[in-house]
Amino acid sequence: MDAFATGATAEEIAQQYPSVALVDVYSVITYYLRHKPDVEAYLKERKALAVRVPEQAESRVPSAGIRERLLARRNRSTNLR
Repeated sequence: MDAFATGATAEEIAQQYPSVALVDVYSVITYYLRHKPDVEAYLKERKALAVRVPEQAESRVPSAGIRERLLARRNRSTNLR
């Protein structure tokens, strides 16, 4: 929908995504145009979720020092062999 919103044609979108048939691109665009408020609300929520999920993951398992912890774990498992 971002490509369509920025002016790309259905044919251009289908060329960008060769695994998607042109008729399906038209179907998605048609659905979007008929249900624009609902789709826009859904996309807005998905974008917000895309920001929240990494933040939540970071708060559960801080990435600071992760490389060192992983290397230490690998060294421990190597020493056990």
